[in-house]
Amino acid sequence: MKEQAKRIISNISLGKEEVLTSVVHLSEAVNILKHGMGIEELARFTISLFMLNNMKICSVTKEEYFAAAELAEELKVDPNDALAVDLMRANNIEEIYSFDIDFDRISGITRLPKY
Repeated sequence: MKEQAKRIISNISLGKEEVLTSVVHLSEAVNILKHGMGIEELARFTISLFMLNNMKICSVTKEEYFAAAELAEELKVDPNDALAVDLMRANNIEEIYSFDIDFDRISGITRLPKY
């Protein structure tokens, strides 16, 4: 899994993939990465993501997050996963990079990488 994650990040960093994320999901990634990176390295990495032309980072309003929380109940996923689903649907995106198998149950979404 770690090697697959590195490959995904590398492809995005090299501009091989066009991706969309939100500040909420970026925060989730930072919380995971902080356990393996120094503070300065993590800050530089985070800043570099904002500078990528192939990465769109969306802000999230409290209304959007509230709607995601409601969708979370319906889909039986956590609110951040539901937020990803809402953002994907709003932007006609059908593929998601995630190791979370909950996305496998959601119609119209294909989780990558495939095993």
